[in-house]
Amino acid sequence: MWEAFCGLIETVLEWIANLCGDWGLAIIILTFIIRLALLPLSIKQVTSTTRMSLMSGRMQEIQSRYANDPQRQAEEMRRFYSENDVNPIGGCLPLILQMPIFFALFTVLKGVSADASFYGILPSLATSAKDAVGAMGIAAASAYVITDLLFGVLTLIPIITSQQGMGESAQGSQMKVMAVGMALLMVWVGWSLPAGVNLYYVTSSAWGVIQQLLIANRVKAKILAEEAIKEANAPIHVEVMRRERKKRPHKKS
Repeated sequence: MWEAFCGLIETVLEWIANLCGDWGLAIIILTFIIRLALLPLSIKQVTSTTRMSLMSGRMQEIQSRYANDPQRQAEEMRRFYSENDVNPIGGCLPLILQMPIFFALFTVLKGVSADASFYGILPSLATSAKDAVGAMGIAAASAYVITDLLFGVLTLIPIITSQQGMGESAQGSQMKVMAVGMALLMVWVGWSLPAGVNLYYVTSSAWGVIQQLLIANRVKAKILAEEAIKEANAPIHVEVMRRERKKRPHKKS
């Protein structure tokens, strides 16, 4: 079944490459097709992630209030997610669905001819940055190195931007450290991957960054407007200060 799937990806790429005349452009076009197919799911994922970021203060309040009662804490968090249309694991789904294509490209590009290139910018999409630097030197292989660095940077940006609403909280700081670690890991992994696989990931991630910035701003504006309406319609509590009645002096009989 896996071989059939890889064969399908190879056939589609060859067909697109024959139409546009370039294998690298064919990978970019394939990436756009896949991202368009995943667009409804991606929009929901960005919306959910943005909501979680903006409501992190309320989540921390629940966690602190029920710190000594894990069962009650879990129940309150589930209720919070349900009431605010938040899915804590939804952010991973678009990436998980793309993983088979990612690995299939790795298999396909290992078998393509050495002249399958991206308009000469990446002379061979089957060559990794590691092999290109070893064969040509870092200056001649700079396009391979830059593509690999973009592999890491475009992993980092969405995670950092999604944590903007968390401020300087411990959770936000921890996520930023994890994001930097993930970016460095991606650079290390991408160093040995065929350039065509990196090109797919970079294109997909660039799409994701632009999509997140556009959708996140709209979601933030919508949530802030909703909160403003709730605050405006909230009942006003007026504390009435009653003056202490002084005792009236009694007349002497």
